[in-house]
Order: sequence, then structure tokens, then C-alpha cells
Amino acid sequence: MPKSRRPSRTARVLLPGVLAAALLTGCAQGSGGTAGTGPSASGEATPGGATPGKAASSPVGGPAPGTLLVTDFGSDTVTFVDPARGATGSVEVGTAPYGLALGADGRAWVATAEGVAVVDTAARKRLALIPYRTDTGPVTTGEYRGGGMGIALAPDGRRVYVGVNVPGGNGALEVIDTAALRVTGAVPVGRRPFDVDVSRDGAEVYATNHDSFDVTVVAAGTLEPRRVEVAPYGTEGGLGSWLKPHYAAVRPSDGRLLLPFEGERLAVVDPRTGRTEIEPMTANTHQHGVAVTAGGTLLAVGTGPIDPDADRGPSLTVRAPDGTERVYPLEGPHESVAVSRDGRTAYVTGGFTRDGSWDGLTVVDLASGDSHRLAAGSRPLGIVVL
Repeated sequence: MPKSRRPSRTARVLLPGVLAAALLTGCAQGSGGTAGTGPSASGEATPGGATPGKAASSPVGGPAPGTLLVTDFGSDTVTFVDPARGATGSVEVGTAPYGLALGADGRAWVATAEGVAVVDTAARKRLALIPYRTDTGPVTTGEYRGGGMGIALAPDGRRVYVGVNVPGGNGALEVIDTAALRVTGAVPVGRRPFDVDVSRDGAEVYATNHDSFDVTVVAAGTLEPRRVEVAPYGTEGGLGSWLKPHYAAVRPSDGRLLLPFEGERLAVVDPRTGRTEIEPMTANTHQHGVAVTAGGTLLAVGTGPIDPDADRGPSLTVRAPDGTERVYPLEGPHESVAVSRDGRTAYVTGGFTRDGSWDGLTVVDLASGDSHRLAAGSRPLGIVVL
């Protein structure tokens, strides 16, 4: 999304003169090519009409624990990353992959423009590509491309939920049966579902809809949707506003949703009542990706200033359950974040679309704030720790 000076601290919307540019370039994920980056071979037929898989060379024994997997939004692959050495190989999954979710069985579920790819992370092979039920138009790349965005796995591993963007309109939440490898249901949600999360008991699914200032709460049993507006700055500016929700995290202690805005306000949403409480934040930067640890520590990625004269640059906020924050500066914009199993290290992807997007990730020591960069794929966006 192009930079523009804010009219005020409480109304961060684009001025009318730059609204058209905002709608063309956006503020989240960027455009990129679709060239593959690895050898492939045809697989056998898969259940439910899914497209056969494509394999890449794989090391004996599969990836070591702690290996990272990132989606290459600037390409059509996912890339395996050794946190000490950088990228170690890629697997072709489909055009412009966005979010991904990891199952206990080692399968990764990847939301692409073409469908949801299923990847065997041990064999480093795509097992299937499950087409969407929703009509998303031609397969394209870029921030506004149709297809899957946020994605999450049910706690029992039986269902995958993927937010499907429909360019120019409202999206859908599609439900995939992980055994049959096919879509079994679809629910209308808001515009551009950046993120999808599931409650800890699996009873509810949450689609965070960027362009409609809301979260769609979906009952997993009945697929009944309910809209909750999340707009701590209001909705002035509509599609051209900077002040829209991006990603959410489910707080382990009480199941509330945590959505950071601008390094100034944390929206704490009770999905059952729809009530939102606002807590202060301190980073003063446009915020996107989030993660939360089992102990309730929230990590929020700051992408950089809206108004360079008033805001701070890119950063990683580490927010303790009591609300105290440490803000670690980052070099250049980033998008998403994951945390190591021991909770000591954060991995922040550099695949943001604004000026300064780069092909790698930043490794942050959460005790000291020390960081270093690693090469990692093509505009890496989503990330999980294997």
C-alpha cells in the first residue's frame, strides 16, 4: 500500500487523491512471478478429484526438527529453511502461495491461488492440490489475487479451514475433509480473509476479513456465520483505509482474539459476545502478522510507518500477558512471525509488498533482541516451524 500522510492520529485513512493508487497497490501481499523452482514428477491419482502431486528431491529422513517452512508468494513454491544455514530446498505447490498450516502427521496445508496444496514435509513432495468450490476468477498473482489466504487446521486434524478471496466481493470460508481431500462446505465471510484461526476446542472458526473491518465467527458444527466488526479507529475511508484488521491470534487463557492496530491499539475481541476491549500498544508502526505462545506472549510484526514524520519503522513487538512490551527494531518490512519450540527465537518473514520487500527472513533472539537475516525463498509470507 503506498505511503500517505495521516490526516490525524485517530483517522488514519488515505486522502481522496491517493485512494485510487491504494486500491491498485494495496497494503499486504505483493505481486510476483509464477515460475517453478525445482524438479517435479507426476504423481498418482488422489481422492476427491484432487490434482496429483509433484515431487522435489528430498534428503533421507526428512527435515530436522526446528526446520522452517515458508510460502513463496513471489513464486509457486514452499521453501524449507534451516535456521542456521538458510534455504535447503523447495517444493512446487501452486501459484502465489499465502498461508499454511501444519498437521501433527507432518502434512502441510498451503493456500494458493489455484487450490489448497497438501505437502508431505518428510518426503518433500506435494501430495495433492484441492480445487476451491468458490469461483475466484482467473488464476493471477499479486495482493488482490483470488484464492486462498488464511488457513487453519482443526485441533482433531479432520478438517482444514481456508479463507478464499473473491476479487471485488465478499469471500468464503471453505471446509476441507483431510481424509477425503475435498471441499465439503463453504460459508460466506467478509472481504479478503487474511487470516483464519480455530478455537482451542475446535467449536468455532474465525476469519479475519481485511477489507470489511470484521471477523466472521463460524460455528464448526453448523457452519452458521456471525459478523463481528473490529474497527477501533472506525471505518472511515473504506477500502482505502490503513486501519483495517490483518491477522488475529487466539489467546490461550480465555479464547479471546488479539488483533493489533498501528502499534497503538490492541483489539481484544470476545468472539462469543462480539464485545471488543481496547488496550494500549507502544510500537507506533503499521502492524500485520501475529503469533502467540502457549504462555500467552503475543508477537506482532510492524511493517513500517504510515506517516514517516510521525510513526516509527519496522519492528517486532513482544507483549507479555500483563501488557508490558519490548519493541525490537527490524531492517525493512516484514509480514508474518513464528516462534521456536523453546520460545527463545522468533522468525519473521520478509515477503511484504511495500518498498523494501526482500527474499528472506529475520531471526530474532527474544531475550536480547539481537537479529540476523537468512535467505529464504521468493518473497516468503507464511511460516511454520516443523
